[in-house]
Amino acid sequence: MCGLVGIFDTRERHEIDGALLERLNQSQLHRGPDEGGMHLEPGLGLAHRRLSIIDLSGGQQPLFNEDQSVVVVYNGEIYNFAELARELSALGHVFRTHCDTEVIVHAWEAWGEDCVKRFRGMFAFALWDRNSEVLFLARDRLGIKPLYYSLLNDGMLVFASELKALKIHPALDRAIDAQAVEEYFALGYIPEPRSIFRNTHKLRPGHTMLVRRGDATLRQSAYWDVPFDQPAVAPAFDEAADELRRRLREAVEIRLIAEVPLGAFLSGGVDSSSVVAMMAGISQEAVNTCSIAFGEAEFNEAEYAATVAEKFGCRHRVGAVDPNDDSLIDLLPQLYDEPFADSSAMPTYRVCELARKNVTVVLSGDGGDENFAGYRRYAEHLNDLSAKARMPAVLRRLLGAVGGMYPDTPLLPGILRRRQGLISIGQDAVASFCDTNAVMKRDMRMALYSEGFRRTLQGYEAVEVLRAHAAAAPTDDPLSLVQYLDLKTYLPGDILTKVDRASMAHSIEVRVPLLDHKLVEWASSLPTGFKRRGDEGKYILKKAMEPLLPEDILYRPKRGFAVPLAQWFRGPLRDRLRNALTSDALMDTGVFDRGRLNRLFAEHDRGARDLSSPLWSVLMFEAFVQSEGG
Repeated sequence: MCGLVGIFDTRERHEIDGALLERLNQSQLHRGPDEGGMHLEPGLGLAHRRLSIIDLSGGQQPLFNEDQSVVVVYNGEIYNFAELARELSALGHVFRTHCDTEVIVHAWEAWGEDCVKRFRGMFAFALWDRNSEVLFLARDRLGIKPLYYSLLNDGMLVFASELKALKIHPALDRAIDAQAVEEYFALGYIPEPRSIFRNTHKLRPGHTMLVRRGDATLRQSAYWDVPFDQPAVAPAFDEAADELRRRLREAVEIRLIAEVPLGAFLSGGVDSSSVVAMMAGISQEAVNTCSIAFGEAEFNEAEYAATVAEKFGCRHRVGAVDPNDDSLIDLLPQLYDEPFADSSAMPTYRVCELARKNVTVVLSGDGGDENFAGYRRYAEHLNDLSAKARMPAVLRRLLGAVGGMYPDTPLLPGILRRRQGLISIGQDAVASFCDTNAVMKRDMRMALYSEGFRRTLQGYEAVEVLRAHAAAAPTDDPLSLVQYLDLKTYLPGDILTKVDRASMAHSIEVRVPLLDHKLVEWASSLPTGFKRRGDEGKYILKKAMEPLLPEDILYRPKRGFAVPLAQWFRGPLRDRLRNALTSDALMDTGVFDRGRLNRLFAEHDRGARDLSSPLWSVLMFEAFVQSEGG
């Protein structure tokens, strides 16, 4: 895997500061420790850090076409590059390397902006066409690879694989985006296209951006979306299960191309176990696998991972997460460059650290839950919709209004036991899904925010992110819709961001066969009843893998890659949390009311409620603020 960075003068052809560009590039050394390169010309600077995976002796970047008129810097893998190279060679293009990078420049020459539609893989790249004076940026369909950009006041467009590179530029606007803060405390991450900084953005997944010299307009276009097309005649379930197994094997097989040691993450869950099963069936050698163990039994899945590893004869390694390892908390803001509240970033970092001791490329099982409706929250959401559908609309609105005024109490039965249940009854499907799964519920956020910060927001709420995606969704099926929302927000903003930064910190490449776009398109067309049967998620994936995986792997309760925060905050991390919540740096942001934060801590500390997720989000925000110098 690699890192890219660039500076482009949208107005003139001013000389680019080569020393500055080199500093930006070196900040991403971890993404490409093997070698670096730079290209400068009037008004343009491109730089690259390389982690060599394919064509180790060639493929240096920036990479040019035959006449030096087109140059690219690129991060990712294009798995169908050999097929595309043959097609382009037949059209008269001459290749000088055997790497996938060179396919990009020739594909641009042949197909222009549509070249991205021909690529099968994960990628982010920046391409300069000197003849047409066009800068072209692109990001893969699902957002596996990152790309940040900012248009500075002087007309310079700066872009990079990670935000930390842009932070080095002295002209970058470091003003915090208040709406991004609201999105962070609701979702636990900052979704595309925002970043924590007001004038810095992330290129959306499945989008390109074209900029012409002399015109600072950033023309962005979508080139792909999850279709959710339903066939006129639904396939037979058994045939679909066989087809899924075939498609997964093919998606895994094309991701085994590498000239460096290769392995897999193995949690013992359905997704990672399925990937390992496919790898074992393809590879002539034992598969290298690794997993993380927790001391707390309810979070530890190491025994299941060991079962799968033994079944397929894997070379298996197990690491552990130390709850007293405060260094990880300090490290996370450096990794993610902006607030990031997924606590599983810690075990993810450690499993990447473990994997790097033996391999350079790793396959993961990410994407299975989004593709095949595996999350428990999907069943809960559908059950909630079903219950509300049986309730008169007038009653729903009334109960929702009451919920806004009703205190938390254990005296009422069932769904009415909590204030949140009452509020949810009066919400539409998108708002209910957003708030039910929020890291910090809406009413909690608004209670904790200071009056000044609420005024700054001017009524903006994070649910608008999901509303925008829901309005553009190609489906109105309730299950497909929430899958679509997760594919557009949670997957790129949280899951893939977490894995990219953790893996790149250790100079390791992670490939995700369950997010092969052809597999995603096909899965989206399946009847929802194939994906969920009652409360059983990933139903068709489990049935497809029954010939290969033990029943206790396929059908045990899902745990996820969880971290025992509740225990840690009442134990080894208690003082760290307390100090963060009372720090001057946090209060100086003006986001929170100090007294209400203290009450939140006290309620968790005495065991009245598990408030570990919202407290962790505040801890990570405070750590980010400290990393920015307060």
